[in-house]
Amino acid sequence: MKTFADQIRPFVPKDKVYRVLGTDGFGRSDTRASLRHFFEVNRHWVALAALRALVDQGELKPRTVAEAIAKYGIDPAKPDPTTV
Repeated sequence: MKTFADQIRPFVPKDKVYRVLGTDGFGRSDTRASLRHFFEVNRHWVALAALRALVDQGELKPRTVAEAIAKYGIDPAKPDPTTV
């Protein structure tokens, strides 16, 4: 559960990159694949989160994230699934 794991964020040192991966499990989809896509935790979203963390740490150039967004067909304007 994303919300549960995010509760420890205040205790993670500010200089560390912390990403929560998982679903909040509201039963919003007919298949697991659809659920993972809706909650942004399928393989493409996980890869994107990892790339973004590496950019934040200065290990990769931001262009890498843009390339992954295009490659995986991710809509950057997609509403945050935790607020819809």
